[in-house]
This record gives sequence, structure tokens and C-alpha cells, in this order.
Amino acid sequence: MDRKMANRKLIRLSQLKSKLAAENLEEIDWVTFGVIVKKVTPRSANNGRTFSIWRLNDLRDLNECVSLFLFGEVHKEHWKTDQGTV
Repeated sequence: MDRKMANRKLIRLSQLKSKLAAENLEEIDWVTFGVIVKKVTPRSANNGRTFSIWRLNDLRDLNECVSLFLFGEVHKEHWKTDQGTV
């Protein structure tokens, strides 16, 4: 993990909103980690394609979640991922 994180900045999901407002994250090599705390049953978009919505949290502040929308190949590959997965 140390090798993978070399020269990268860890930003916790609970800090993401404030970091986006304060820093230009496009110029930084950063990573984040999250746990799937809630999954919404897959839905169909207006164009008929199916997508999923996951709520992610870093388990530091359970009130701060990030919604992740999965479309296309990402949805097809990962929609069965279990809640609680990191």
C-alpha cells in the first residue's frame, strides 16, 4: 500500500466537499476510500439503460456520504457488489 500511495494525497470522503471548495484537485494526484453503506435497487434511465446508485462513506462521519452513480460497463460489472464492501 505504501508503494501505491507514494506521491499521492489521501482525501477522506468526509473531507471531499471542503477540499473541492478549497483546492484545485485536478492538479493533485489524490485517492480516496469508501465503504458502500447503501445501495439503491438498479433503475432505468429515460433512455432505457440501467444504472445503480451507491452511497459511500469513510466511516469517520456517518452523516457525510457521497453518492456514486454507476452507468454502462461499470454498472454491468459491479452492480452485484455487496453493501459493506470497501
